[in-house]
Amino acid sequence: MSVDPRTLGWLARALTHEMSAVQQYLAQSVLARLWGDEALAAKLRQEAVEEMEHAERLMERLILLGVAPSAGNLPPARLGRSVEALLAADRTLEVDAVRLYQEAAAHARRMRDADSAALLESILADELAHVQELDGMLQGGPGHG
Repeated sequence: MSVDPRTLGWLARALTHEMSAVQQYLAQSVLARLWGDEALAAKLRQEAVEEMEHAERLMERLILLGVAPSAGNLPPARLGRSVEALLAADRTLEVDAVRLYQEAAAHARRMRDADSAALLESILADELAHVQELDGMLQGGPGHG
């Protein structure tokens, strides 16, 4: 199966982003647990699992296209000294994801790669929902974890 190399590049960038998100949410979950906020720790751990599922779907697509998945260098996890700082860092991460998936899906559609476009659009919908959820949590003020 022939696939556009730029589409492969978008899929690889998306995989790197998802692995970075797993790292960030998991690290934040640990930090929240250390703060004694078990509810927030559980929520952040669940987010890490969702991002890992995105990574798995991207890996499957890459493997189907004959490419061994490889995430690039991951940036350090963004932590913070408060719940609000964690959520703000997460919102930045998710907004970056939305931009990435919008551009990647548009490229896949231009290349008439319907399967890649459908995958990217599906993950985009999840990322948009994450941004909305974080916006709600950030507007909720203290004690929303």
